[in-house]
Amino acid sequence: MTDAWLLLLVFSAIAIGWLLGWRSSLKRHSGEMNGGLHSKYYKGLNYLLNDQPDSALDAFISALEVNSETLETHIAVGNLMRRKGEVERAIRIHQNLLSRPSLPRAFLHQAHLELALDFISAGLLDRAERLLKDLLIEAPELSVAACRYLLEIYQDEKEWNKAIDVARGLLPKRSLLKATAPADKGLLASLSHCCCELAAEDLTRNDYLSARSHLKQALGYDRDCVRASLLIADIEHSTGNNTKAIKALRRVRDQDIAFISETIPLLKLSYQQLGDQQGLRNYLSECLQNYPAVSVLLALVDDLKNHQGSEAALEFAAAELARQPSLQGVGKLVELFSLGANDGAKNNLLLLQSLIEQLMQKKAQYQCQHCGFSGKQLHWLCPSCKHWGEVKPINGIENNSVENS
Repeated sequence: MTDAWLLLLVFSAIAIGWLLGWRSSLKRHSGEMNGGLHSKYYKGLNYLLNDQPDSALDAFISALEVNSETLETHIAVGNLMRRKGEVERAIRIHQNLLSRPSLPRAFLHQAHLELALDFISAGLLDRAERLLKDLLIEAPELSVAACRYLLEIYQDEKEWNKAIDVARGLLPKRSLLKATAPADKGLLASLSHCCCELAAEDLTRNDYLSARSHLKQALGYDRDCVRASLLIADIEHSTGNNTKAIKALRRVRDQDIAFISETIPLLKLSYQQLGDQQGLRNYLSECLQNYPAVSVLLALVDDLKNHQGSEAALEFAAAELARQPSLQGVGKLVELFSLGANDGAKNNLLLLQSLIEQLMQKKAQYQCQHCGFSGKQLHWLCPSCKHWGEVKPINGIENNSVENS
C-alpha cells in the first residue's frame, strides 16, 4: 500500500513535469513524436495500476523529457524517493540525469550532488566521497555543500584528521578566533569534538602527552567544550593529580551546568583520595543551590549517610524533596526509611523501592536539545541530527516520569 501511494505521488509530480516537457516539445517536434511521449506515459500508468512500480518508474522517466524546464521535477522526484527510503530508485533517477551530457554543466553538477546524497543514504560512503571530491574540483559554486557532506562522511567513518581539515576549510579565518554566526559555532564544536576523539584514541594507548595536546586544541576551538574538561580530569586523576582533576571537573559547571551529573563520580573519588570530604560537601551544596538536580542531591545524601548517619541523611533528603520532588529522590528516601524499619515494613519498603527503580529504568536519561532524540546513553555526536554536544542529561526526568506515567 505504501508503494502504491508513493508511486501515485510520483505519478502526479511527473505528470506536471511531462506537461511542461510536452509544451516545450510542441515547439520543436512533430505530432508523431508527441504521440510517442503519450504512449510511454500511459504505458507507465498501466504498469502502476498493475502493481509494477519499478517498471512504472522506468516508463515515467523515459516519458519525461530532460530539459531545463523539467530538471527540477526529476530532482524533486529523486529527492522524494530518497526521503521515503527508496534509495535505489533515487539513484536511478539521478544517474539518468548524469547520462545526459547535453544538459548544462550547472544542471549536471546538481545531479552529481544529489547522487552523492543518495550514496550517503545508502551507506555507500566511499562512492559518495569520490563524487563530492570531484565536485570540489569541477563545481566551485557547490564546494561549501560538498565540504559539509564530506565532513559528515568523515565523522561517520571516524576519520578525525580528515574531518578537521575539512571543517577548518569551511570556517572563515576570523572565526578561528571567535565564532560570530551559528554555522561558525557548529563548525567550532565539530573541530573541538574531533580533537577530543583523537585524544580518546591517545588515551587507549596511554599516550598522555598527545592527548593533552589534542585537548588543548579542543579548548582552543571551543572553550566551553565539556567533553575536553572531562577527559582532562580523567588524565589528571589517572596520573595522581587529583587537585588538577577537581579543577577541570569544577570548570564544567561554568561551561554547561547541565553536565554536573557527569562530573560527580570522579569528583567523589578525587576528593576522597585527597581526604577532603568537606570540600566535596561544600561544592555539592553550592551546586544544589544554583542547580537543583537530583544527581547532586543524591550525592549529598550519600555523603551525609556515610559521615553523619542515616537519620541526618533522611532529614536532609526529606527537606529537599519537599522543595523539589523527584521520583528518583523518593526512591532514595524509601531506601533510607528501610534502614531503620522492622522486617515486615522493610520488605514492603524494599518492594516499593524496586518498583520505583523499574519505573526509572524505562525513562530516557539524555536528550538532544536540537532534534529531541533521547536515550539512556550520552552521545557526544547525536545519532539523529549529527550535531555535536547537543545531547545532554535530562534534569527533572523524575518529575516527567511522574507526569507521564
